[in-house]
Amino acid sequence: MAFLEPTPEQVKDLKIYREWGLTDEEYGTISNDILHRLPNYTETGLFSVMWSEHCSYKNSKPILRKFPTSGPQVLQGPGEGAGIVDIGDGQAVVFKAESHNHPSAVEPYEGAATGVGGIIRDIFSMGARPIAILDSLRFGELDNERTKYIFEEVVAGISGYGNCIGIPTVGGETVFDPCYRGNPLVNAMCVGLIDQKDMQKGQAKGIGNTIMYVGAKTGRDGIHGATFASVEFKEEEESQRSAVQVGDPFMEKLLMEACLECIYDYSDALIGIQDMGAAGLVSSSSEMASKAGSGLILNLDDVPQRETEMTPYEMMLSESQERMLLCIKKGEEQRIIDLFKKYELDAVVIGEVTDDGMYRLYHHGKEVANLPVDALAEDAPVYQKPTQEPARIAAFAAMADYKPVFTSAADTLATLLQQPTLASKKNIYQTYDSMVRTSTVVGPGSDAAVVRVRGTKKAIAMTTDCNGRYLYLNPEIGGQIAVAEAARNIVASGGKPLAITDCLNYGNPDKPEIFWELSTSADGISEACRQLDTPVISGNVSLYNETDGEAIYPTPMIGMVGLIEDIAHITTQAFKNAGDRIFLIGDTKADFNGSELQKLELGKIEGKLMDFDLAVEKENQANVLKAIKAGLIESAHDLSEGGLAVGLMESVFDTALGFDVTVAMDKTFLFSETQSRFILTVKPENVAAVEAIFGSAATEIGTVTNDGKANIAAENETINLSVKEIQTKWEEAIPCLLKQKA
Repeated sequence: MAFLEPTPEQVKDLKIYREWGLTDEEYGTISNDILHRLPNYTETGLFSVMWSEHCSYKNSKPILRKFPTSGPQVLQGPGEGAGIVDIGDGQAVVFKAESHNHPSAVEPYEGAATGVGGIIRDIFSMGARPIAILDSLRFGELDNERTKYIFEEVVAGISGYGNCIGIPTVGGETVFDPCYRGNPLVNAMCVGLIDQKDMQKGQAKGIGNTIMYVGAKTGRDGIHGATFASVEFKEEEESQRSAVQVGDPFMEKLLMEACLECIYDYSDALIGIQDMGAAGLVSSSSEMASKAGSGLILNLDDVPQRETEMTPYEMMLSESQERMLLCIKKGEEQRIIDLFKKYELDAVVIGEVTDDGMYRLYHHGKEVANLPVDALAEDAPVYQKPTQEPARIAAFAAMADYKPVFTSAADTLATLLQQPTLASKKNIYQTYDSMVRTSTVVGPGSDAAVVRVRGTKKAIAMTTDCNGRYLYLNPEIGGQIAVAEAARNIVASGGKPLAITDCLNYGNPDKPEIFWELSTSADGISEACRQLDTPVISGNVSLYNETDGEAIYPTPMIGMVGLIEDIAHITTQAFKNAGDRIFLIGDTKADFNGSELQKLELGKIEGKLMDFDLAVEKENQANVLKAIKAGLIESAHDLSEGGLAVGLMESVFDTALGFDVTVAMDKTFLFSETQSRFILTVKPENVAAVEAIFGSAATEIGTVTNDGKANIAAENETINLSVKEIQTKWEEAIPCLLKQKA
């Protein structure tokens, strides 16, 4: 029996639009100001997804305008499928990150897998061949079966999709904190390479040109996925499963190769190309037309469907995976059909470009939608939400700084390294194929991943980073630190930071305190991007990350890409040779608020965040890169969570080496998280040259040894540990937690 669609009057009277996320005011605007009539069921559905936060950024646009988005290196900033940055010689790097948080909370395997699939499509839709995937994951503590299940399934989903499609997963970060228990964060980043002559845009222009649908058939999965991503989460609502899509990486591999061949070899026929991502067919088609100042007519009878009796509403809102929309020059359709047939994929004419700025849909010979295309895309409403500083910020500012209470620094170091956020992630990344395509030079486990640019001496460094705890204490400084730490990772690998992408993960923006967090942290991110010359070229916003009213920490994940001009400059964090001198770059202060140590000892974080000086950060980074390019540095590692003692241990894991270090500081300072610091190792003959570059910012603190012992002499305790014993505990920490019965 066919679905009997509610009439426009029923949509209004029953307020069906509210279930889809439209407010009474928005519905009134659509009826009275845009259409001058009541929208029908399908039209209401189109507006509801296109005006969702996920598609329109209606709450966050004023915030996003703060970001610096241009620079001499930027070839394409925000507004397309992904951003593009010049790397010289007619080449460019293309990258973007996306969140798939709510789907991963409900169906963790498919949620994570389709997050990877979607971000890959964003990259190849620009004309780039994807070369690497990274992730940034946040979970609750591993002390309950539900979190363990989500963790294991998300990791399996990422590896399952990435490994099958043949793109290496080369890096990422995984953090555990109670605030993510009900609302995990699954952020995926993809990086691609492109010849600048092949750059594409998602546009539908040229009157009479053809709109073609390519790829998988449309089903009923993922309907209202964009709306689902734009509301708070209720743990008990199992009905939300239908909003999660199902991915097929083998289909995506065929689609990627077909689309890239179309871009490279059929450029005379291809006008525009865009991924059918959030909000599926409606978002890709309306955005392509709106960007080009065109209109569209689509005939939905021609849309390839894998289920019977699909309604216009279902076809337009479905988020079935592995689909793309193409605008093709009139008369060239058969060539495109033949190309996709070679890959056993559908390529079907479903519409044409018009010049009237209207968006018209037909189904069974009837017009089922007729509305201005800009009303869906460019002219979606924008809100300036009220802001209010959360009460905790003033309370934190009034607190005395946290003083560590431990007695044994050796025991504390061993315990910290077994905390899940600091513990080895080998059991995660060993499930990922990081070497496929054989261009990976530095895989997971160092500060940044590095992939070589074939046929050149260049390589691309890439990383994901954010410390939500710092932002919880101070969103502005925490935002600065997120960018700075990502840049430190790039610099420590021998790269010059180029630009960032982001996933802005926050709670419900309708709450003034949450919107304040978003706005204030954007100020910090913007300032750091300006100072470090890393404009924001792409990204996404993921709001409403709350479960039963409890928000996550503000977590603006920063994905950064840098250029290594010569593969000879590639540097890793592992110590290299016994006898090398160890240098600490930067000052160390009593910075324990928001630290791993405070969380370990208190079970929570509080207090005001450390002082942070972007000028010092910039200078230290510039000098590290200068020293690396001069060939003076054997290893480099940025100091972050856990501080100096943890950084030293990370530098000798998976080596046969140890170290003898002496520092003029209290033992508590070994775990301080003061920013702008690096550990470098230097051959004895290069010590003077390194000291000349850094001046007083560099302190020689010890020597690399070959005895496998970690010796740290502080003012009031000397740590003597076996590297191998500590490494075993570090590596077994997460597997042990997963095996324990909660």
